[in-house]
Amino acid sequence: MKYYLIAGEASGDMHGARLISQITQHDPNAEFRLWGGEKMSTAANTTVVKHYKDYDHMGIAEVLKHARKILRNIAFCKQDLVDNKPDAIIFIDFPGFNLKIAPFAKSLGIKTFFYISPTIWAWKEGRVKKIKKYIDHMFVELPFIKDVYAKHNYKVDFVGHPLLDSIHDFTERETYESFISKNSLPEKKIIAVLPGSREYEIRENLRTMQEISEDFHNYEFVIAGMSRFTKAFYEKFITAHNVSIVFDQTYELLTKSEAAIVVSGTATLETALFNIPEVIVFQTSPFTFYLAKSFVKLSFLGLPNIIMNRAIVPELLQKDMNAKNLHSALTKILFDTSYKNEIAQSYAKLQEKLGNDGTAHRTAQLIHRYLTE
Repeated sequence: MKYYLIAGEASGDMHGARLISQITQHDPNAEFRLWGGEKMSTAANTTVVKHYKDYDHMGIAEVLKHARKILRNIAFCKQDLVDNKPDAIIFIDFPGFNLKIAPFAKSLGIKTFFYISPTIWAWKEGRVKKIKKYIDHMFVELPFIKDVYAKHNYKVDFVGHPLLDSIHDFTERETYESFISKNSLPEKKIIAVLPGSREYEIRENLRTMQEISEDFHNYEFVIAGMSRFTKAFYEKFITAHNVSIVFDQTYELLTKSEAAIVVSGTATLETALFNIPEVIVFQTSPFTFYLAKSFVKLSFLGLPNIIMNRAIVPELLQKDMNAKNLHSALTKILFDTSYKNEIAQSYAKLQEKLGNDGTAHRTAQLIHRYLTE
């Protein structure tokens, strides 16, 4: 069969790649057409139609800025579907774009699947009406999401969180000594700095994240860089001396770290699943934050806190994300033994809630069943 997949960011590319590998186990003759990144391209042994870095615009201000480009990409995608006539389209998260393509795909008679639910529990619950109408099967990553859809009489499949697969498959390849040697890092304890995967996230957050490092002389603050950005781009935001960058080694970095400062997003859950105490931070344009706050129904922004429905790790958002507060929060997760134990216990309960690995396998199995039954 012919499969058309659309992922909108680095994490979606990773999850999509694993799903592609599992689909080919059930359908050895599968053909793929992709919107994504290098990982999906490698898994499917084909080039991507468009790379996510060309269309992963997030945040109200960013979307408005790139509105024309987004509209051109939507038009291109629709025509590409007409030209290629896939049997199934698999939307991987990225709802702002994907839910604009879904009605058109459905009108062409293409089977529509959605992997990793839009955050309907946080905002835009009204999207469920559109999802019910245009998405044949929804695969959700968190157990409570199934209950939200059930309120709207829409049956979905809980398959588990795809991050469990990623972390289960990760094998720590290096000792601390070899890691710091390879990356020319000083022999200090490490604080991981995860500033996000999008330019605006890094631009808005990294300077504050790293500027407190000089108050922690015994630690090296190590930025988890992504090779889609240059070293010079990251260095624009570095003002302190004990700050380094490593590229495309986030998991290896986390395993070597005492604590982490993490921009809100998927990385907050990855950090928790590696059992690393973290401070969750987030800053964006005042306009975007004001509008989002008007619509979002959540008490928390970081995924670990959302899933547990309480602040198991500290969050510093917008005006609260400043050097003074960040210094205080990092000090607590580093040196308050009782608090660190509480975080560890909460992380254990979090992992219980998420279930077992095998998410991509279960999802591919269901897709194959739904396409062939």
